[in-house]
Amino acid sequence: METLLSHSFDYLSSTAPQKIRKGLRQVEGLLAQLCLSKTSHGANKRQSMLLLGSTTLSPQSKKLSDLPSDLAFREFFKLQQSFQWNIAMRLVSCLERLLGKESNGTNDMLIIQTLDLIQGVLLLHPPSRALFSQEIYMNLFLDLLDPSNCPAIQSSTIMALVTSLLDQPQNTRTFESIDGLLVITSLFKSRSTSREVKLKLVEFLYFYLMPETNPPKISSSTSATNTAILGGRGKEVIAAFDRRRETVNGPEGGVGGAKGPKMDGPTRTTEEKQNLLGKHLSNVQDLVEDLKEGGGVFGVNGV
Repeated sequence: METLLSHSFDYLSSTAPQKIRKGLRQVEGLLAQLCLSKTSHGANKRQSMLLLGSTTLSPQSKKLSDLPSDLAFREFFKLQQSFQWNIAMRLVSCLERLLGKESNGTNDMLIIQTLDLIQGVLLLHPPSRALFSQEIYMNLFLDLLDPSNCPAIQSSTIMALVTSLLDQPQNTRTFESIDGLLVITSLFKSRSTSREVKLKLVEFLYFYLMPETNPPKISSSTSATNTAILGGRGKEVIAAFDRRRETVNGPEGGVGGAKGPKMDGPTRTTEEKQNLLGKHLSNVQDLVEDLKEGGGVFGVNGV
């Protein structure tokens, strides 16, 4: 797996569109094998490659409960804990370079493919979402929501943005601090925005307005599961990716280490976020009422 990642990273760091596309396809192939194929035995690995290249056969999807015992996923997860092998970081760097290029059909397709892979990696490896607590990376999403970009880029950006915010209150605070709500609502109110993008923006607003909770504390059973997935390195991994949260909230779970029920993290309620969104949008109360009645539409069509 390290050899495959090394080759794909080399392609992703290239300036040639053909090489970037090849790197993206290699990453996509790796993620597809993790999600769609049984890779516990050599024969199944060979069968997986045949299935991935076939247009008539449909690989069987893995169940989430199968992942702790899946050797390929355990190896993938352990590698992603290392900066050297972290796919999300390489994809974000690739996205930065693509944004610096002239807009054309080829470049737009590469941007969309990169965004889709970022979404997939963040779902498979949630700790990588911590990247987007930094303004420089969150700003990439806001740049891609510029009205000058095509609807396909805007739609893929919204989905990747949502994935980066899942169970990450600190990322949401970063999004708010760099005027993310202004960007979202301005795009929503623009007459030039396509209907498809506006529907995804409505889904995003439902998602944003949901009340936040801090990630649950690690229980003994959860710790055992993490250790099984990570091959015995659960404690070290959890500590490494909780370190940034501790610098924000303090080692006791509160800001600056303060104790108390309201100091468990930088979370906000629906009412608090309604007030923030109301500065940019007039009918937020309708969204909130709809959310309370039926949970909005995001839970059906979104992540």
